[in-house]
Amino acid sequence: MVADGPVPPHLLAELLEISAEAVDALAAEIQAGYEAEERGFVLTRVAGGYRFQTHPDVDAYVERFVLEGQSARLSAAALETLAIVCYKQPVSRAQVAAIRGVNVDGVIRTLQQRGYIEAVARDPGPGQASLYGTTPLFLEKLGIDSLDDLPSVAEFIPGPEVVEALEHGLRISDG
Repeated sequence: MVADGPVPPHLLAELLEISAEAVDALAAEIQAGYEAEERGFVLTRVAGGYRFQTHPDVDAYVERFVLEGQSARLSAAALETLAIVCYKQPVSRAQVAAIRGVNVDGVIRTLQQRGYIEAVARDPGPGQASLYGTTPLFLEKLGIDSLDDLPSVAEFIPGPEVVEALEHGLRISDG
């Protein structure tokens, strides 16, 4: 309850002087108990650790309370940039700009300020550009444990028949 983010199982194991496997087993038991008792909160595994959070059934009420009067949504440009960083990381600003076709300096700064991305490495090539990746806060906001839990990019790409139909619709007819 006092942690400001998800607590990794290995840290809980050290604190409780038990194995990480025992922590996972106890967490599963606690999770099942909370669900059976229909509590308004759950113990969930997210961003590589465990955290107490609102039960999904009451999310809307908590969100309304917390966000009353706030409009901190990400722009379409920020969401596009974040998706590129997420799926291509580690990636440089220049690579993101090449994919998007526009300058992304301001958007990258915004995503860094919000804590969703960070410089994770340096490109060994000329200039040693910063390479960006997502943060644990990003995983936490999405409610996933790791990037492996993201849907495959292939799920968002249309099949060849759809591409053919789109291309056919864009052709200029000679009539």
